[in-house]
Amino acid sequence: MRIDFVSLFPEMFAGPCGHSMLKRAQTAELLEINVVNPRDFTFDKHHIVDDTPFGGGSGMVMKPDPLFRAVNHIVTTSNIANRRIILMCPGGYRLDQEKVKELASYEQLILLCGHYEGVDERVRLHLADEAISIGDYVLTGGELPAMVVADSVARMIPGVLGSSSSAPQDSFYNGLLEYPQYTRPREFEGMEVPEIILSGDHAKINRWRHKQSLKNTLERRPDLLKNKELSPDDALLLKEIIAEQTGG
Repeated sequence: MRIDFVSLFPEMFAGPCGHSMLKRAQTAELLEINVVNPRDFTFDKHHIVDDTPFGGGSGMVMKPDPLFRAVNHIVTTSNIANRRIILMCPGGYRLDQEKVKELASYEQLILLCGHYEGVDERVRLHLADEAISIGDYVLTGGELPAMVVADSVARMIPGVLGSSSSAPQDSFYNGLLEYPQYTRPREFEGMEVPEIILSGDHAKINRWRHKQSLKNTLERRPDLLKNKELSPDDALLLKEIIAEQTGG
């Protein structure tokens, strides 16, 4: 996969993209990351990329022409047909694991990072394929959200994670929060690891983990269960959890 960031602040990507999983993915040639600055696609001597909004109002708005030129440059030089152009925007589709899995099916993502008061609407309507938000709040620019998208999508690329089973066990992958994880030492300051996961009985361990996943979801994100189609076993486990919580 190739991910292109279009940003006025390319230096912001050096840290996150140069360490840990994203760095390993690039070293293994599973992921290619490129950063393009819209200022490089302006023709005036001051490299102006923003202007005051028509109709008045506070702040400055990013101009459409540098962004269109920057994306056109990426598209023509990369020559990848299976791509998705995404505007990082507070008013976009809220990112979730299903969207992450969908984005991972493309060979190229071009992530447009807005800044200032916003981006000319023609970018959203006629350049981007869609707009994505990482939550119901406003950040200074689209750089941090774009990094979140890149990191979450990179995890879905085969070979990026150390184990092929890691991603399916993550929170939200199957619509539930992840079960608790433990490691050595077995006992720490009076806090012990649950006995069942030390039993060696993998069937019981898997059932316990799934039950804990359901419990975590019920307690922390009950909204996720409203839209999830529960199996008969899930429904039974939820009844057990509720009975244990209520003493019924």
